[in-house]
Amino acid sequence: MGGIGIWQILIVALVILVLFGRGRISEMMGDFGKGISSFKKGMSEEEAQSSKPAAQIEGQAKDAASEAKHTADPQPAPRADTPDQSN
Repeated sequence: MGGIGIWQILIVALVILVLFGRGRISEMMGDFGKGISSFKKGMSEEEAQSSKPAAQIEGQAKDAASEAKHTADPQPAPRADTPDQSN
């Protein structure tokens, strides 16, 4: 009592089959399979990207750092405590 038996599972399966029909269930399962294969493909691409050689990544980091340093060099501000020579 309280558990799900074989008869309850068969009744639910029959109701689903009547509501959706055999063709629609087959189409949904095909879409589900395509989604899983797409997910696996994305995961394998991610692993391939993450296995780049460390030297290549370090080189890119050094290039970006040197570029950022050149663009971020501030110009010294004029000093406010110097007397004005226009008198």
